Amino acid sequence: MEYRFTRDNFNAEVVNSEVPVLIDFYADWCGPCRMMGPVVEELAREYDGKVKVGKVNIDEQPELAEKYGVMSIPYFALIKNGLLVSDELGAVPKDRLARKLQEIV
Repeated sequence: MEYRFTRDNFNAEVVNSEVPVLIDFYADWCGPCRMMGPVVEELAREYDGKVKVGKVNIDEQPELAEKYGVMSIPYFALIKNGLLVSDELGAVPKDRLARKLQEIV
């Protein structure tokens, strides 16, 4: 299941999550972000129950993007126990993100 993270649910769904969280910071107008959409959906299905995979729209949630210092998108943040443990910038191959998830689950 792919989550939508907002300022209203961020603490409950991300910071206090019992499982690691992969956040895709994106915008609707971003071509590389749209390219990564299907990859993020696949990872959400494959890691369901082991990792929360979700998105933050930086145009709708600028304070969350600012909190993680997002200067360019797509930006992927891997959070465990409320802390940033790994990240990736740009359109990256699925296996690269999957490797990062495997290291943390």
